[in-house]
Amino acid sequence: MTIGSHLDAFYRLPAHTFPGPDERTDDLPEADSVAWRITSDVYDSDEAWTKAFARFRATVDTTRVRALIVGAWQEAYETDPSDVIEALVAARDGFPALRALFIGDMVMEECEISWINQTDVTPLLSAFPDLEEFGVRGGTGLRFPALSHSGLRKLTMESGGLPAEVVRGVAHSDLPALEVLDLWLGTPDYGGDSEAADLEPILSGARLPRLRHLALCNSEMQDAVAAAVASAAVVARLEVLDLSMGVLTDDGASALLAGQPLTHLKELDLHHHYISEPLLERLRQTLEPAGVALDLDRDDADEDQDGDGTVWRYVAVGE
Repeated sequence: MTIGSHLDAFYRLPAHTFPGPDERTDDLPEADSVAWRITSDVYDSDEAWTKAFARFRATVDTTRVRALIVGAWQEAYETDPSDVIEALVAARDGFPALRALFIGDMVMEECEISWINQTDVTPLLSAFPDLEEFGVRGGTGLRFPALSHSGLRKLTMESGGLPAEVVRGVAHSDLPALEVLDLWLGTPDYGGDSEAADLEPILSGARLPRLRHLALCNSEMQDAVAAAVASAAVVARLEVLDLSMGVLTDDGASALLAGQPLTHLKELDLHHHYISEPLLERLRQTLEPAGVALDLDRDDADEDQDGDGTVWRYVAVGE
């Protein structure tokens, strides 16, 4: 996954940006045929996101809208989306068909991922009990206290650093319908201060009875995550395991190979890694004959070495 471009699809619908204040709105797609992106033009317009949203509500039949993408709000590097969330919550009765919501679809030209200010996003899940998919980008100021939501099937959190209290909030939430969980854990430099132990309620298998796709990505502690996953009860019911984008080395790969069998998986994604060729070959020999689709692309993972011999390795998405 990349954050170099905006979402081109969401909730199995093509993304479509609602026109700016000086653009035509007489040839719009059907309300239920696209995922609508509403954004402030951070370059050419002084229109606040809430004003763009008001124009959207006055123009589009919101009762048919199935998916919304919140793009850039003004000065996201300084301002959290409290006004955005308040506007969405206040408008909830006008969106009876809404099933998917993404907060913070920004690229680096608008705001670096580690600079995106967030806030408590759980009022949106409370306001929209029929949501099936929810995503958020940016970890600074993000809060996600534990909650219950009976309909959510997919939860995505993309960050350069996911706060530990957010990881714990997700881990202790009651999400009986959740099938896909995608957490970009990140690095301490950008607020990612969780530990592998914080994932225990997820990995134990005691929660998330319908989970089939688990992604624990983009982490400096990827070896510790892999070691925890290797003996985790939840793995037995997964179809897709994604430990990509992080600092996964031979230690983590060895833990996976020494742990419970992974031959039942449909996919194992380890791309952007620091695993040696001998260990990569062992992964191939162990899993490919069983039909597991492996992504072992090293991607842009690269190492630096200081004069004193210290080796520096990097996650795929930091700043």
